[in-house]
Amino acid sequence: MSNSYFTTQDGTQIFYKDWGSGQPIVFHHGWPLSADDWDAQMLFFLHKGFRVIAHDRRGHGRSSQTADGNEMDTYAADVAALVEHLGLRNAVHIGHSTGGGEAARYVARHGEGKVAKLVLIGAVPPVMVKSEKNPGGLPLEVFDGFRSRVASDRAQFYKEVPFPFYGYNREGATLSEGVVENWWRQGMMGGIKAHYDCIKAFSETDFTEDLRAIDVATLVLHGEDDQIVPIADSALLAAPLLRKGTLKVYPGLSHGMCTTHPQLLNADLLAFIEA
Repeated sequence: MSNSYFTTQDGTQIFYKDWGSGQPIVFHHGWPLSADDWDAQMLFFLHKGFRVIAHDRRGHGRSSQTADGNEMDTYAADVAALVEHLGLRNAVHIGHSTGGGEAARYVARHGEGKVAKLVLIGAVPPVMVKSEKNPGGLPLEVFDGFRSRVASDRAQFYKEVPFPFYGYNREGATLSEGVVENWWRQGMMGGIKAHYDCIKAFSETDFTEDLRAIDVATLVLHGEDDQIVPIADSALLAAPLLRKGTLKVYPGLSHGMCTTHPQLLNADLLAFIEA
């Protein structure tokens, strides 16, 4: 199999890539990107003999530009439908950023008997927004600002986000214009309504009980200099909630470290999967 679509119960067309054979690895991308954000990982693991699968979340990339269902329960249900469509068993699920939330909810609610391991990279769990229960979170006004920028000039906003995303705004960083343009390309392929709605999904969804329910070995990877999902309110809180969790922190690395440091990340992912 290669690239294809399947249709969910509500008529949404989900684009996915399905390459190779062997143990399946399912990749869950971040906001507002697409399956293409996993290029460096999919090629690596394909060459290592794995079956690699990545989908464009509803409203993102080549999938339907949905007006509805742009929230975590539906995202996880879409993944469950894809897993059934492809008949996947003993799969490793790897989620980045928003995709980490999606993967955690999928594994907690739909993954019994189908999931071997889970990896959360720069992931949003347990919850991003500040509240009485989460005093260290980011203020709601931060996410209101995201919504305002998406609504008023999404194209310009998506030219600016990659700089903190990949740490290109740090002194001494080596800028890749191609990576910035590819981030913009992926973002602009998706639908504005879905992207707008997804800001609430990634910032306000509480994954605490999902993390507690997950009973497979889980690797939590996070860049110490993540400017998008700050480590103090994500990985450092998420890892202790996991029954079989392991945390690894990368000094000085950014939110987009899978793209900026693929050799480092791929080696650690492979070691975890093969352990």
